[in-house]
Amino acid sequence: MTDVGPTESQTNREDRYAELAVRVGANVQPGQLVDVIARIEHAPVARAVTREAYKAGASYVDVYYTDQHIRRAMIQGAADEMLSWTPPWLLNRAKQVGDERAAVVALTGDAEPNLLADLPGDRVGKARMLELAEESNRQINEQLNNWTVIGVPNVGWAQQMFGEPDLERLWQAVEYTVRLNEDDPVAAWRAHVARIGKRASALNDLQVDEIHFKGPGTDLRVGLLPESRWQGCESLTADGIPYVANMPTEEVFTTPDLRRAEGFVRSTRPLALYGRIVKGLEVRFEGGRIVDVKADEGADVVKAQIETDETAAYLGEIALVDGTSRIGQTGLTFFDTLFDENTTCHVAYGGAYAEAVEGGVIEGVNVSNVHTDFMVGGPQVDVDAVTRSGIVVPLLRDDVWQLPE
Repeated sequence: MTDVGPTESQTNREDRYAELAVRVGANVQPGQLVDVIARIEHAPVARAVTREAYKAGASYVDVYYTDQHIRRAMIQGAADEMLSWTPPWLLNRAKQVGDERAAVVALTGDAEPNLLADLPGDRVGKARMLELAEESNRQINEQLNNWTVIGVPNVGWAQQMFGEPDLERLWQAVEYTVRLNEDDPVAAWRAHVARIGKRASALNDLQVDEIHFKGPGTDLRVGLLPESRWQGCESLTADGIPYVANMPTEEVFTTPDLRRAEGFVRSTRPLALYGRIVKGLEVRFEGGRIVDVKADEGADVVKAQIETDETAAYLGEIALVDGTSRIGQTGLTFFDTLFDENTTCHVAYGGAYAEAVEGGVIEGVNVSNVHTDFMVGGPQVDVDAVTRSGIVVPLLRDDVWQLPE
């Protein structure tokens, strides 16, 4: 049978998506180097991103492909000490991306979500290049790169979500969540960025000292630093280039004080983590640290991950999302953190984002090679802010944003 390749309409869809990622997400600048990170299944969109980046004036575009089957073979066969090893040539490449202030477009969307499900969870959790993760965190916290992450629909991802390989349905869902279905997606994103930015400003005006999540299986208090700042969709590089790091994104987020998390929380959505699906996750905090982890499935992966370094078990992010979220409005679980974290409120254990702290990496800001978001919000979870003067301010009730907009 002859392979006729993608249809004209499919190519047009991929090109429009690439344009959004390059022009709005990463905001590639003329003369800039561009690093595209993709799995081999993402090749058609990686090619479209490359074409669009050159249209935007990129000087050179390099695409770095990975393959989950190669990772599976490593987890199965490599010595324990090699699971977290970083090849020096890959570390040098990553450092050059930072030194050159390259734009970065990363593609996600797992084509085989259960590929690692039968492997030991402790090895899956450890199989991560730690030096590479550390370098990536450094570049993010020093705000060296304008970068974005987008999801690439594929048959395996659709099968995970719908129980059937309905790729067209997945594409339509993704297009809706990233506003690609709008007549003018760029204008739609500008309006969205402005709206979420107003929420961040309102929270900053409150001078929040603590966030309280309360609902079934959840009673968690997370303290902020006096220097914590709420951020919206748009970020800035150290050189002043604006970009949207996640597409889609619906959150306002901040960096907590790693020492101030007390209580327990139950995840309200499945968590896709390193090729495994974690379900029914329950976590308890004392003195800022995770001291107990339970789950219906996948607890071993989480436990292995929080043992990666000394601060992996502390929080690095709090994010608030309400019922106006386009991802939430689909009613779908995407089994992809880029999307699911923007369905509802979430917290992340591991490294913090220095951009959400006045002064950057200061005492109380978590520095870790791990950063894992898990979803803790929803209609049954109330969220309150406690101000520095001790006033309790409702933020979310029944998934409805309570502050004036």
